[in-house]
Amino acid sequence: MRADRLVSLVLMLRRRGRLSAATLARELEVSTRTVLRDMEALSAAGVPVHAERGRHGGFALLPGFRTELTGLNHDESLALLVAGSRRGAQAFGLGSALASAMLKVVDALPEGHRDTATGVAERLLIDPESDLLSRRVVAEEVSDAVVSEVRRAVFAGHKLRIHYAATDRPAQWRTVDPIGLVTVRERGYLLATRAGADRTYRLSRVRAAEELDEPAQRPDRIDLDRAWQDRSSRFRTGGDRVTVVLRLHPARRENLLDTALAVLTEEADPDGRLRLTVTFQDARHAEWALWQLATHAEALTPHWLRASLRERAVALAGHYEATPDPGAVTTGP
Repeated sequence: MRADRLVSLVLMLRRRGRLSAATLARELEVSTRTVLRDMEALSAAGVPVHAERGRHGGFALLPGFRTELTGLNHDESLALLVAGSRRGAQAFGLGSALASAMLKVVDALPEGHRDTATGVAERLLIDPESDLLSRRVVAEEVSDAVVSEVRRAVFAGHKLRIHYAATDRPAQWRTVDPIGLVTVRERGYLLATRAGADRTYRLSRVRAAEELDEPAQRPDRIDLDRAWQDRSSRFRTGGDRVTVVLRLHPARRENLLDTALAVLTEEADPDGRLRLTVTFQDARHAEWALWQLATHAEALTPHWLRASLRERAVALAGHYEATPDPGAVTTGP
């Protein structure tokens, strides 16, 4: 909404001083032309904003300007509830609301505490886009219109129609009773029931959504954490899941946990190696994961997995048997 954007403009200029139109446009996710129109509207409304030209120019407020601004709106309040995870706000379509809400929070602080709070915030980084090995976490794209409609149905307790594309299937319309929203590693999920059966839908696969007037059939209270754990457990043990018993060097335990769906049992052998029972998505996933661990892991069962890994190792050894000609040009497979 434009009113919220104008408030955000004033708060950004109050907090950060002079800012260029390009910077404001980037922060507010609008065009530079929109920022210029908003500045004209602020000036017409009596807000003392002025333009400073030159290489380091931009827009600024007159020194000492302060005004009482409106309180948090509904989406901003929701954004603060998920502010413990910036990614959660993005997954549920509340990223811009979170930014606006935090500006209002900072502006509402006593003047003596404002700089201290901002200085502390500058020394905290939560959930960066990549880890120490430069592995990036890629957020899934979810339409703002879709996630807004889903949120409304969840909070209002109404039935929801979604145009959902399951894996390797064309999108189909279905009517569900929404229970709650969950975000995990940049992925948003809708927990719902359909015809009384539990269903979990990935938000990025919802092509369209429509909140209905009919009340949803769902309990008044829900332990969302328990519901998610139950569904995760059923997912890990169903379908084409493969269970593997293996021995593992302790130093590679975290590497295994990064790839396995679940660890069912774990104990230490007398030689210090770990003996684990784990599950993988399917046969291909199990073979890939064990191959990454090389000699640090040994699959004990199933026997077909041992045979498959041996065949792969023999093929690789044969590939490197001959001494390469330094002048030869090699190509990939």
